[in-house]
Amino acid sequence: MRRRACARTPARGARDEASRAGPEPTARGRGRARPPGSGRRGDGGFATAETAVALPAIVLLAAMLIWGVLAAAAQIHCVDAARIGARAAARGEVNAVELARAAAPPGAQVRVAVAADTVRVDVDAPCTAPGRLGGLLAVRVGAAAVAAREDVLGSTIEAGGGPWPS
Repeated sequence: MRRRACARTPARGARDEASRAGPEPTARGRGRARPPGSGRRGDGGFATAETAVALPAIVLLAAMLIWGVLAAAAQIHCVDAARIGARAAARGEVNAVELARAAAPPGAQVRVAVAADTVRVDVDAPCTAPGRLGGLLAVRVGAAAVAAREDVLGSTIEAGGGPWPS
């Protein structure tokens, strides 16, 4: 009985030539041949160099983000201080400036302006960036609040006038 040659099986002569050539070069022993020039000889140290270049930029970005959060917090403190000062001044309290200054960020300036029927409180504060270059990146944050004076409001309502309908 004679065997038939299968299409998948190479001829006897071709099999002998492949065995004489030796095993094919493989990448990590998985049976795949490496393309020419794919060695890792020239790649050593690139990740370290890229990290060394990118790290200062990442640190600077983090510092700027922290400074932005601190500036936003100082702005919120200014808004709260102006609101507290305007409420106190509208009630006729004499210590409205001290109350506003206590709620304001450090180094804030508080101004109270009394009009005929309103009180306006302005709060301005410096906000410097962290680090040695903080003076160059300093900004001023501020807020203003206006409230109706309660002592004037009561007398105008009793007299039948005033800004609000009765």
